[in-house]
Amino acid sequence: MKQKIVVLTGAGISAESGIQTFRGAGGLWNGYNVMEVASIDGWHKNPKLVLDFYNLRRADAANAQPNLAHTELARLEQKYDVTIITQNVDDLHERGGSTKVLHLHGKLREARSTQNEQLVYDIGANAIELGDICEMGSQLRPNIVWFGEMVPLMETASHEVSQADIFIIVGTSLLVYPAASLVHYAPKTAQKYIIDIAPDEREMKRIPNMHVIANKASLGVSQVVEQLMNG
Repeated sequence: MKQKIVVLTGAGISAESGIQTFRGAGGLWNGYNVMEVASIDGWHKNPKLVLDFYNLRRADAANAQPNLAHTELARLEQKYDVTIITQNVDDLHERGGSTKVLHLHGKLREARSTQNEQLVYDIGANAIELGDICEMGSQLRPNIVWFGEMVPLMETASHEVSQADIFIIVGTSLLVYPAASLVHYAPKTAQKYIIDIAPDEREMKRIPNMHVIANKASLGVSQVVEQLMNG
C-alpha cells in the first residue's frame, strides 16, 4: 500500500509561473481595495468591478505555465498516493500533471450561478460579463470563495491531512485562515516539510517532525521530492 502524501500549496508556488501574489510588494491587490474585489459585500456593491478584476486574473492564469515545483509534485504520484490541497485558484497543478487536486478557494476557470451554487460551468479563459446568466436565469459569478463566505471543502481537506504519512507545505506563510489551521490536523508522527521563502522558523519548529526549507518553491520542492523518491 502506498504511503499517503498531502501537499498544501499557496501563492508562492504559482509566483514562479508569473502569477503575482496578493500580499507581496507589487502584489496583485495593490491598487485595489481587497474587500471591494474579493468579498461577498464587494460583489453586492459593485459586481462589474469584481467581474473585471477576475476576468483579468483568469486571462493571466491561462497564459501562465506550470513550473518545476508543479511538475515535481506530480512526479511523486509514481511512488505515493498524493493529494494536493491548494489555496490557489489557477489550474497549474492539473496542467503540471497532478491528478488529485482540492481547490479550497475555488477555481478561476469556473463560473457559477448566483442562485444555485451547484450550477457550475467550466468557462476556460473566457470573461464573465454582467448579463451572463445560468440556465435558471440568474447572473453568473466567479466560482471563488470570497471573504465573508464559508470554505466548503475545509472538512474534506482536514480529513485528508489527518490521514497523511507525509505532509508538505509549499509557498504559503500559513497566515490565511482557515487553511492555515490544516497543519494542526497532521498526525504528530507524520513527516512534515515547509518550503517557503520566509517561513516562521521558530513557530514551525514547535510542530513535531517539521523540516523547514527556506527557499523558493521550485528549488525546495525538487530537494524534497528527490529525497522522497530515493528514500
